[in-house]
Amino acid sequence: MLVHTLPVSPFMMNCYIVACEKTKEAVIIDAGDEPERIMQVIENEGYQLKFLINTHGHVDHVSGVAAIRNKQQVPFLMHQDEDSILRFLGQSQEMYGFGDGLIPAVDEYLDPKKEYSFGELTIEVIPTPGHTPGGVCLWIGEEIFVGDTLFAGSIGRTDLPGGSTETLLNSIKTQLMTLDENLVVHCGHGPDTTIGNEKRMNPFLV
Repeated sequence: MLVHTLPVSPFMMNCYIVACEKTKEAVIIDAGDEPERIMQVIENEGYQLKFLINTHGHVDHVSGVAAIRNKQQVPFLMHQDEDSILRFLGQSQEMYGFGDGLIPAVDEYLDPKKEYSFGELTIEVIPTPGHTPGGVCLWIGEEIFVGDTLFAGSIGRTDLPGGSTETLLNSIKTQLMTLDENLVVHCGHGPDTTIGNEKRMNPFLV
C-alpha cells in the first residue's frame, strides 16, 4: 500500500491518496482543497483513480471533491448522516474564504456492513460519530484514516453543529481503542500516531 499525504486548504488538512502498489488503482480520502495539486500526484504516479471517499463533510475536508469528481467522472462516497453538514458547504466556503462554491453530489452512501475495494486493498468503514453526526474512520490493512475523530495527543472538536463530546469519546473508546495497538493512525490534521500511543499518552483517553 502506498500513502501520499498532502496538507491542503488554509487549515492544513491532510488529504490522503492511497494506492495499491501492484495495480496502481487509488482512492482519495478527504479532498479538502487544491484539486489540481491532488490530481497532479495521481497523474505523476500513474494511478487510476477509482473513487473519492470522505471521513466527514466539513469544509476543509470536502472543498476539492466536486472539481475532481466532475472532471474525472469517479464516484464520491460519504456517510448519509453528513448531508446535514454538506448542505452548508457553500456558506462555509464563503465564511472561510476558500473553495470553489461547488457542492459535490454523493454518489453512494457509505455502509459499514459493506467493504469497498480498490486494487488488492479493502476499506472497512467504522462509524465514529461525535465530531460530526456521520463521521467515519477508514481502515485499510494495518493503517486507519480517522479524519478529525482522533489526533496525536488530542481528539476532534465537538462545538460545531452536530458535535457531541460524549458521543465522540464513546466512539473513540469503543471503536478505535479496541483495535491493534500497532495500527498506524493517519489524522485529519497534524502527524500520524498509533492506537497504542493514544491509549497510553492521549490526555483525553487515559
